[in-house]
Amino acid sequence: MATAHAATPGVAGPPGRRPLLTLLRRPTAVKLLALALIAAVAVPVVHARWSGAPWPGALTVDLTAPLGEVNDWIIANRDSHPLFLYFLGHLSNAVVLSVRGVYLLLLALGWAGVTAVAAVMAWRAAGSRLALTAAVSFVVCGLLGMWVPTMQTLALMVVAVLASVALGVLLGLAAGLSDRTFRALRPVLDTMQVLPAFAYLLPVALVFGIGVPGAVLATVVYAAPPMARLTALGLRGADPGVMEAVSSLGATGRQRLLTARLPLARKELLLGLNQTIMMALSMAVIASVIGAGGLGDRVYQALSSVDVGAALAAGIPIVLLAVVLDRTTEAAGRRVGAEPTGPAVLRGARGWGLAAVIVAAVVVVGRFTGGRIWPEGAIVAVAGPVNTAKEWMVDHLYTGVPVIGGTADWAAHFTNWILNPLRSGLQGLPWWSVLLIVAALAWTIGTWRTALTAVLALAAIGVLGVWEPSMDTLSQVVAAVAVTLVIGFATAVGAARSERFERLLRPVLDVFQTMPQFVYLIPVVALFGVGRAPAAAAAVVYALPAVIRITTQGLRGVDPAAMECARSLGATRGQQLRQVQLPLARPALLLAVNQGVVLVLAVVIIGALVGSGGLGYLVVLGLAQGDLATGLVAGAAIVCLGLMLDRVTQPTTRTARKES
Repeated sequence: MATAHAATPGVAGPPGRRPLLTLLRRPTAVKLLALALIAAVAVPVVHARWSGAPWPGALTVDLTAPLGEVNDWIIANRDSHPLFLYFLGHLSNAVVLSVRGVYLLLLALGWAGVTAVAAVMAWRAAGSRLALTAAVSFVVCGLLGMWVPTMQTLALMVVAVLASVALGVLLGLAAGLSDRTFRALRPVLDTMQVLPAFAYLLPVALVFGIGVPGAVLATVVYAAPPMARLTALGLRGADPGVMEAVSSLGATGRQRLLTARLPLARKELLLGLNQTIMMALSMAVIASVIGAGGLGDRVYQALSSVDVGAALAAGIPIVLLAVVLDRTTEAAGRRVGAEPTGPAVLRGARGWGLAAVIVAAVVVVGRFTGGRIWPEGAIVAVAGPVNTAKEWMVDHLYTGVPVIGGTADWAAHFTNWILNPLRSGLQGLPWWSVLLIVAALAWTIGTWRTALTAVLALAAIGVLGVWEPSMDTLSQVVAAVAVTLVIGFATAVGAARSERFERLLRPVLDVFQTMPQFVYLIPVVALFGVGRAPAAAAAVVYALPAVIRITTQGLRGVDPAAMECARSLGATRGQQLRQVQLPLARPALLLAVNQGVVLVLAVVIIGALVGSGGLGYLVVLGLAQGDLATGLVAGAAIVCLGLMLDRVTQPTTRTARKES
């Protein structure tokens, strides 16, 4: 007699097929399987036609000659072509006149007047403590003999920040009021914000030449994206209830913008101003390699001759400027919408009037006492003692230290045991295998679109003919990111568990996050000398604050109910971390990895100034020898490498988190 067997619910097939079906339910496994099938078909064909480790010459396009012809044409026609005579020439002259005008104004105020202006602005924004900090900071700039370079940097920054804010607000208005414009601008702003600063220098140097106009315009392009993004997000995040109420009163579109959207977006606008100022300062310092002058030029010249004392004397004012500007604009943003405090005479227009009177009095007194420029007799020479200390370190700490070894020994070990094997491995791998690894990483973390973008960006590097220098740079990025993540995650776990440790760590991270990239090269040169290891060390220190902050916030943002449930089940602190916090904080961890990679790449590129080699060296070489074609090819490869690294570490839901 036949027996009818009912299908058991939840059983999808014979027992031997269950593990395979379970595996196929996992999206990551499906992606990797699909990529393996593609590789199984494509790799034999590609290997048979273009075998070998380096990128094949048949797939390389030589752009040096065409770019050289473009460079020659620009040089030959700069004084005669209508494009330069009637547009670019006028733009360049306007930039020069603006910077010179601001510089002459700062000199006319005198050192006492500029110090008073900075102190009064800080006082009005954040109170007497920050005012004292601002005044002391500018006095220190004078004591170090860096008053004139500081004024040059400030003049360039004022012009660049005004132009960046104007451009950013215009783009932000367009994106904030139009969904189509927002969708079109968002990927452009995303890409611009992950590119290293060096990538912006060569194009403007090609068009405007070496000098202040190119430096200012590179700074504007670099600093405008955060203002545009935050303006758009502020306008789009306006309270719908308020907007509905304004519309019901019959307000026009212009009235709704001026009376509702912009006032509601004040905090975002001030945050955008803060970020624009900090990025402008960072770029104004780096742009010294194309003739920006000021403090950055002093650091650049000192690093070129390994003069640590002179570099430190110029680096300290940069750090002080960064701290004062960041704290002032941050405090102004916090005070938006808050109730005014203090005596009535110091509030509103009365307070500003009193501040103007104080500044005017200081300026007049300073001019009558001959205080236009910081007096020579009041300069404290620090370069000599610092260089003496550096020589002592070379003699006693660089090598030969018992048991632990010297700093030069550490740098040599890191280079020989980590950087060299990584570089050899990446340069020795078949080029198609590197593309497959990138595709697997990008597709596993993100989507097929991000994977395709990453692969195309990496392939473009090979087409440009700079595969091996790019692998050199990539090896330094991978090594520095690994060290950054190990230190950053361990520190973040401690900060997430201990309120006291987090409070102690916060001011340190605040200061480190305000310092421009260029400044990090000074201490590593003093400690480790020049080479790839010092550049990697600078990159690690620069990226650590962002990684620690993001990871700490992610771990602390884990659902308290999940943690309480784990504790009630008897989980140890280690088990809570591994099985609850880390899995639930995965989006924050991926974002920390993404930001760490982007920040490390930025410093590894400028690390060419201290001997890191790779793509950054080609850019510096092109600028130094006037071979802009070579520099532009390397700059394009830097853009592609930055885009690839961003996409490889880009979580699927990154856009929503970034906007929030």
